[in-house]
Amino acid sequence: MTAAPRPPAIRKQDTLDRLDRDVDAWIATASLDGTPYLMPLSFLWTDGTLLLSTTRTNPTARNLIANPQVQLTLGEVRDVIHITGTVALTDVTATEGAAFAAKSGFDPRPLPNYPFFRVTPTKIQAWREVNELKDRVLMEAGHWLV
Repeated sequence: MTAAPRPPAIRKQDTLDRLDRDVDAWIATASLDGTPYLMPLSFLWTDGTLLLSTTRTNPTARNLIANPQVQLTLGEVRDVIHITGTVALTDVTATEGAAFAAKSGFDPRPLPNYPFFRVTPTKIQAWREVNELKDRVLMEAGHWLV
């Protein structure tokens, strides 16, 4: 049986809770010639952005440096959060670096070839079942709608 659709305010809070709690997301990037690449990465949700780190030689890092458009997906097929955003190479504060390491179980800071990327969401969608598709957009153009 399909549960009743969540009101948008509840769906936003559920999304924020998942961003705080979940450790990994699927990161979809594309090279400048349009070749897609999909990879799971750990993330930290901080101040309305997501921090990621991967080796600079990884296709994901190369794609993010060349083409700063990204899509991330968290969750299961029937409980999904889909984020579209822009990415920039970034320095992290000591607090952010420690929080990333604690959450992910991996500390890239001492590694010379592991930059951090900051994803700024421009669109966030969240839905569980078909009955939530109509109101799935929670953020548009970087602004929360609810």
